[in-house]
Amino acid sequence: MATITAADVNKLRQQTGAGMMDCRKALVESDGDFEKAVDYLRKKGQKVAALRSDRETKEGVIIAKTGADNKTGVIVALGCETDFVAKNEDFVKFAQSIVDLALANGVKTVEELGAAKLDDATVADKVNDQVAKIGEKINLSKFEMIEAAAVTAYIHGNYRMGVLVGFSKPVSDEVGKDIAMQIAAMNPIAVDADGVPADLIAREREIAVDQIKAEGKPAEMAEKIAQGKIAKFFKESTLLQQAFVKDGNKSVADYLKSIDADLKVTSFKRIALG
Repeated sequence: MATITAADVNKLRQQTGAGMMDCRKALVESDGDFEKAVDYLRKKGQKVAALRSDRETKEGVIIAKTGADNKTGVIVALGCETDFVAKNEDFVKFAQSIVDLALANGVKTVEELGAAKLDDATVADKVNDQVAKIGEKINLSKFEMIEAAAVTAYIHGNYRMGVLVGFSKPVSDEVGKDIAMQIAAMNPIAVDADGVPADLIAREREIAVDQIKAEGKPAEMAEKIAQGKIAKFFKESTLLQQAFVKDGNKSVADYLKSIDADLKVTSFKRIALG
């Protein structure tokens, strides 16, 4: 039986962030072998995660960031159970380290992100370490990435929402933020009508026709009125047709044209907690 010293326990605690008693027990169970002790703590974390698998991770932090060339952007949502954990500085720094890793490695999916190496372990293992350390369910709940000629990243509401916007050409910080804030506030479903899924349009049309028929109007009139309702739906739900939040007298498309007639929004992503 190996002799477990206070220095050994403290070293393992510094390395893993687990509690003192958990670290001592891990070293005892592993006969003083640090690697086995770390594995023990990770397995403990997996057990905690399994026991809390039915818990909801409605809290957390969302980090949106672009690469150095502003041509790639990612959003990572690191979920947890309580606001107390979400506001912890170390938790926020951990989420930021995951975002930096994603950008540095050109990660495109949440599966790739979980398998990517962060220091001496995969991101999935590092997340599990946080479970062992904190005792809450923690997960990489959402991940988005876009590439464009220019990308703007925006974080809203103390890490509660992240937005990425892809542009056809470089824009000023002000313009990028204006469009990102529009997306944060108005939550469009697509850049324009062409980006709205056909099944969603069909569903909106069917609902509109049924509502109009229920009002007693004839079927041929219902179809015409439904077209107007679909046009209103596009105006409210697609980015370029929405009223610009900083000047309701113009659309977002009008605002972009006032900056540069050739400027386009190529894509966007929006992730919010909850």
